[in-house]
Amino acid sequence: MLGCGQIKPHADGTRELASIAVWPRFQGQGVARAVIEHLLARHQPPLYLTCRAELQPFYQKFRFVTISESQATPYFRRLMRLARLLSRLAQRLGAMAVMRLD
Repeated sequence: MLGCGQIKPHADGTRELASIAVWPRFQGQGVARAVIEHLLARHQPPLYLTCRAELQPFYQKFRFVTISESQATPYFRRLMRLARLLSRLAQRLGAMAVMRLD
């Protein structure tokens, strides 16, 4: 296995592109792209994802757009608030983004 990912269902009915991971020695070779394309071909929008803020340009290639807290579902609003709190407590965590594919 070179990489993995999933569509994670939430109790509120939203679904999240999640757990995208690639073995370090295979990064930069299109493995994540192949995993994401495979998942998107099998799951209809809307889909959400959370990522480190610096990864937004990568996910924009798949038509995901960054959303604000006011545009988020209750689950993702809670997640955004928690991420803000944690980033204040641990500076090295960095900012998190929530994105949606419609």
